[in-house]
Amino acid sequence: MNQEKKVVLLLALCQALAMTGSIVLFTIAALIGATLTPDKSLATLPLAILQLATMLTTIPAALILKRWGRKLGFMIGVFVGLSGASLGIYAVLANSFLLFNVATLLYGVFNGFVGYYRFAAADSASEAFRSRAISFVISGGILAALVGPQLAIWAKDWLPTTFAGGLVAIALLQIITLLLLNLVDLPPLTQQTHSDQGRGLGTIMQQPVFIVAVLGSMMGYGVMALLMTATPLAMTAVHHPFHTAASVIQWHVLGMFTPSLFTGYLIARFGVLTIILVGILLNGLCIAINLAGTNAPHFFGALLLLGIGWNFMFIGSTTLLTKAYLPAERAKVQAAHDFLMLSFVALSTFLSGRLLNDWGWSGVNYSGLVLIGIALIAVLYLQQWRLLAVVRER
Repeated sequence: MNQEKKVVLLLALCQALAMTGSIVLFTIAALIGATLTPDKSLATLPLAILQLATMLTTIPAALILKRWGRKLGFMIGVFVGLSGASLGIYAVLANSFLLFNVATLLYGVFNGFVGYYRFAAADSASEAFRSRAISFVISGGILAALVGPQLAIWAKDWLPTTFAGGLVAIALLQIITLLLLNLVDLPPLTQQTHSDQGRGLGTIMQQPVFIVAVLGSMMGYGVMALLMTATPLAMTAVHHPFHTAASVIQWHVLGMFTPSLFTGYLIARFGVLTIILVGILLNGLCIAINLAGTNAPHFFGALLLLGIGWNFMFIGSTTLLTKAYLPAERAKVQAAHDFLMLSFVALSTFLSGRLLNDWGWSGVNYSGLVLIGIALIAVLYLQQWRLLAVVRER
């Protein structure tokens, strides 16, 4: 195995462990929140805080990774995540909603570093291998999909207080990640990258390619967070058992990451905008199924399609973003992209519980329909802009 592929494999494993922990947390956090606060509309607040912390960390994380190196920077992130998991265990045992929110905040800081695994792989890969490198790192989530929900079920009763054991499992995953990162040999950032020469961020952000890449990521990730966060609560509201909800999340995460094995090839074959459009269509089908009923097959089918739709939109948008910057501009552009995307994800996650409480499951889904409509308009605009550019060149 050459060095390029070894780096991608190790980063994919780190991504897998990070996503496994996130899946465990997303499976249990809203349920923990509902037991720790009398106001059930705040059940998803810990996850919203997690997303907010992830968003706020994107820019500091980029600066740390640039100044101190990616390997050390990723390790710092893992130590923060381990602290969050440990505090979360104490918060659940102490029945403290406040401390649980602080714990998810720390875990969100960790996630702010995790977002750069895919960029580290892309920057370590050749041009021909780049889209596949991104796709393969994200495919680390396949292992997370297989292990995460089952780990949430298995660890649920490790400690006397229900769900606290899931946080113990997350802490163990952080320790394993540290061992893996010690084996990663990332190429050093070039002097050109350190000097941060190039265009101003404002100029870069005015490019149609950047705008559509960001909107594709924001809307794709936003609708996924909106629906996935509300799903366990919606299922328990219609009396589906916890193990069924966990299985639905498992199928959803399989849908999120299994296509990563071939999404890079599809992008190379059919074009990045086509794949993003297919992702939008699949999200639309997910919403249609959710609105059709609340039986278990509805949740299974809809969340599976939601996962595949997210995969196509997220990997497609990440690949599109690499066309918007020069090597010297990559740190600030990647940070700006993730900051904007995760800001919207944090908002979507918070609104998920509020919408479900005030407007019901259908209200959550109609809100998701608006988001994918915005993404559709943006992609069609870029297609038309590119077509006009070709005509002008002729």
